[in-house]
Amino acid sequence: MSFLEVLYFLVPAAIAYAAPLILTAIGGVFSERSGVVNIGLEGLMVMGAFIGILFNLTFVNVFGAGTEWMALLAAMVVAALFSLLHAVASVSFRADQVVSGVAINLLAVALCLFLVKMIYGKGQTDFVQERFLRTDFPILEKIPFFGPLFFQNFYWTSTLAIGIAVLAWIVLYYTPFGLRLRAVGEHPMAADTMGINVTRMRYIAVMISGGLAGIGGAIYSQSISLDFSHSTINGQGFMALAAMIFGKWHPLGAMGAALFFGFAQALSIVGGSLPVISEIPSVFLLILPYVLTILALAGFIGKANAPKALGTPYIKGKR
Repeated sequence: MSFLEVLYFLVPAAIAYAAPLILTAIGGVFSERSGVVNIGLEGLMVMGAFIGILFNLTFVNVFGAGTEWMALLAAMVVAALFSLLHAVASVSFRADQVVSGVAINLLAVALCLFLVKMIYGKGQTDFVQERFLRTDFPILEKIPFFGPLFFQNFYWTSTLAIGIAVLAWIVLYYTPFGLRLRAVGEHPMAADTMGINVTRMRYIAVMISGGLAGIGGAIYSQSISLDFSHSTINGQGFMALAAMIFGKWHPLGAMGAALFFGFAQALSIVGGSLPVISEIPSVFLLILPYVLTILALAGFIGKANAPKALGTPYIKGKR
């Protein structure tokens, strides 16, 4: 297998594995740009993955070939509503945001596994029949080099993730809403003085975070795992959190970092089919994404400038 053939095989897989991370990391950007730490991205992904599979299995006879896309909408709505628990605890009750996020992670896994056991009578769901499939982009697939690299054997969900990342960049930096959101995360008292409702903005940001993480989880479960069990989402939410920090709380930076982690994850899964890499013990490939996550955080968390009010509850009138 030539070097180009390796690239044509590995790059589309890396982008596919990166798509859920991109969406979840972008969700984290919205939440933390508003000043709310969201450690609960993992739990929100779990909820999205579960709802995506449950909706798919339940309504496949109703929606047919479009079931997987409708499942994304269902996962987005449910995960956004589930994230309200974090918003209420962190914003309204001013609880410790890290503790609240950890509680979201624990609650999501426990609740989803309990419901799986209640509904299906076993530790995992059935496999879905309607799933996201790889496809080729008409015309663009024939472009030399770039065609096989980016426009052959790709998922439309990857295009969706990249499009949302660009849209998030535009919204955060070129719209009044984005300016207000960033102001709330940098100096909530000044924002409040200018008439911006800090509580409402933070609620909206956390719900956007939940919705995007839910979509990310549903994409993963309907394109990669094809069912839901305790191991469907296994650290991807924390990778997305690392990608957000690695990307310096910027949508495009988070996307680039998520692509990096997606490449590592793809390498750990499909690397056994590649020459040279197949000779590396599989255990090293499996731990590669997590090692890179730790190294990225260790190397960049001190250099990245978080929003100044991140993690600080806002009390009106208190400096």
